[in-house]
Amino acid sequence: MSAPHLDRWRPVATGVGRALVPVLLAFVVGGVVLAVTGQNPLEIYRLLLVEAFGGPSRVDATLAATTPLLFTAVAAAFAYRAGVFTIGAEGSFTLGGLAAAVVGAHVGGLPAVAAVTVSLLAACAAGVLVAVVPAVLRARWQVDEVVTTLMFNFIVAGVAGWAVQAFFQERGQANSATAYVADSARLEPFFPPDLTNAGLVIALLLVTGYTFWFRRTALGFEFRAVGATPRFAVAQGLRTRTVVVVALLGAGLAAGLGGGAHALGIVHRYTGGFSASFGFTGIAIALLARFNPVGMVVGAVLFGALNAAGSTIQLFVNLPIQLVDILQGTVMIFAVVQFVLPRLPSRQRAVPEAVVA
Repeated sequence: MSAPHLDRWRPVATGVGRALVPVLLAFVVGGVVLAVTGQNPLEIYRLLLVEAFGGPSRVDATLAATTPLLFTAVAAAFAYRAGVFTIGAEGSFTLGGLAAAVVGAHVGGLPAVAAVTVSLLAACAAGVLVAVVPAVLRARWQVDEVVTTLMFNFIVAGVAGWAVQAFFQERGQANSATAYVADSARLEPFFPPDLTNAGLVIALLLVTGYTFWFRRTALGFEFRAVGATPRFAVAQGLRTRTVVVVALLGAGLAAGLGGGAHALGIVHRYTGGFSASFGFTGIAIALLARFNPVGMVVGAVLFGALNAAGSTIQLFVNLPIQLVDILQGTVMIFAVVQFVLPRLPSRQRAVPEAVVA
């Protein structure tokens, strides 16, 4: 029998372990790729480690790259807990960033707290707006949310680009970009000229809220029940449609908030290519951690470190930036495999039962 204090930390250790195993496997694959191309894998990985954590400025870059990934990972996990597989975090993040940038540019007369709050609320509303139609289609007519949320990402990207050029384009800008947000609406860095700002605190609070939601609230229990056994949940009279709608809208809210924090804290406006696939990477992180909050933080830091180090390591060695893409893609593959494999035996057992029935 294990001690109670060990049981308390077991989920944390499990979450960290689940997040690290696919990463280690991906680095083995990446090492083979590097060796084939004539590079020394150990030397490259040492440089990656130094560029990600080798000093205050590099840690700052890693944390700045981690922040948007925490938002989108929570967005994905929030929906997946209810058995809803949304791909729409990318669209909500994009439109949330545009809304925050536009509102933030026009609230210069407000106190800083009010200006930031109004801008982030606009970002949340925009993120929710992106998820409304997929949520209604899924809850009312059982339309596959994977397809609708994926398609909405393209729609939102097109609408955002058109809206900037038609209504919000900053004068004198050749590229598609809005005006800079007012100084009072910015999330200022903790230690200028670094980048890490209050957006990281908001992201960590969101992770904490996600944890409390599922472990301490009645609706969180319904989420787990509907996500684990949807047919049993229907038989027990649980509000499955409500859960589906809340799951998709909540995911949109979290991703939209992330876009707003990114616009106010890092970019300070909306430009073309605003999201560097943060929504899709967040899905991988959520799967990597199997929705465990500690695992998601670890996964977001790892992906943030790869992004931060990958952009500067080319200054030291003749290394293609695509190596980072290979590593990230390999981690995603192992994450999905790790998520799906435990479910295969139950599915295989379910087939004969279905046939017999």
